[in-house]
Amino acid sequence: MGIQGLAKLIADEAASSVKQCDIKSYFGRKIAIDATMSLYQFLIAVRSEGMQLTSVDGETTSHLMGTFYRSIRLIENGIKPVYVFDGKPPEMKSGELAKRAERREEAQKNLEAAEETGDNNLVDKFSKRLVKVNSKHVEECKDLLKLMGIPFVEAPCEAEAQCAAMTKAGLVYATATEDMDALTFGSPVLVRHLTFSEARKVPVQEYHLSKVLAGMNLTYDEFIDLCMLLGCDYCDSIRGVGPKRAMEFIREYRSISKIIENIDSKKFTLPENWNYEQAKELFINPEVKDPKTIELKWTEADEDGLVKFLCGDRQFNEERIRNGAKKLNKLRTGSVQGRLDSFFTVTPSPNANKRKADDKKQNSTKKGKAGGGKFRGKPK
Repeated sequence: MGIQGLAKLIADEAASSVKQCDIKSYFGRKIAIDATMSLYQFLIAVRSEGMQLTSVDGETTSHLMGTFYRSIRLIENGIKPVYVFDGKPPEMKSGELAKRAERREEAQKNLEAAEETGDNNLVDKFSKRLVKVNSKHVEECKDLLKLMGIPFVEAPCEAEAQCAAMTKAGLVYATATEDMDALTFGSPVLVRHLTFSEARKVPVQEYHLSKVLAGMNLTYDEFIDLCMLLGCDYCDSIRGVGPKRAMEFIREYRSISKIIENIDSKKFTLPENWNYEQAKELFINPEVKDPKTIELKWTEADEDGLVKFLCGDRQFNEERIRNGAKKLNKLRTGSVQGRLDSFFTVTPSPNANKRKADDKKQNSTKKGKAGGGKFRGKPK
């Protein structure tokens, strides 16, 4: 779910913190990708396009197609992707997971009713709500990435938190996910829409946390409180408080504890046994793998292994898979120029101030010679 309404609130309150980018602008960058979110996108996208990608025994393969071809596209644009997979969800997320299960159950009932009436639009709508990334999807994707030579990280808990930790440590440039809570976890840079299909023609959005905080005039601590007021995965929010009101409360009182002290409890209902402090601790100190222990290596793609894995029962076209594998290896071994800013850092010269002073003195002398002495008499 992420943080409800945060993207729109940032667009309204700190528009300059968001910029639209072309995928080519990430040339030479290492980017941590929220793998579960990407797999969900691939499953939804194929369903939306009316395609049925399955193996001979009817198992879905669209997550493999998406991972294979979108990863090649990223690498073609000079990006070094690293996929990060979710671990065990924190106990505080159990309430949100239970709500999701209820919504899926309701969607299943609505789907059956739509199928009976033959309403294809409703069938499509409720079918999407039933899409879920399962453990088999995840394991198959990991096997595929190994064969492609693309590194992945298994997070002990939330993938977004692990991506944020890797970004903060400088191991990667940005976190790529659609979930805005990557910012709440402290990722300095968040990239959205990076793994979208080219056909959608949706520009990549890049958020900088420092600019978000400056634009909203909030500290990081206050920003986390704002996110919990908006609605997060770990705790309920105050009933009756929408994004605009949440922003007003944070600006006036600067913390949830102060809001509780001053809020009109008759008008705004506080959650029972509100565990916002424990939720906040999960954002500040999430369970993550130490980035210093993570080694990222992009290796040669196993062409024959990919053919064996994707063709045959999974029914991928062998020629296309071999061409994709060759392309990966060519891109890996080709002499690709890196980003200039990764090789050079502009630092002031120790003699810079002396040169400025000498230049200033020299210019002053020139002016004195050119304009010195008063003009006497009439010009001829």
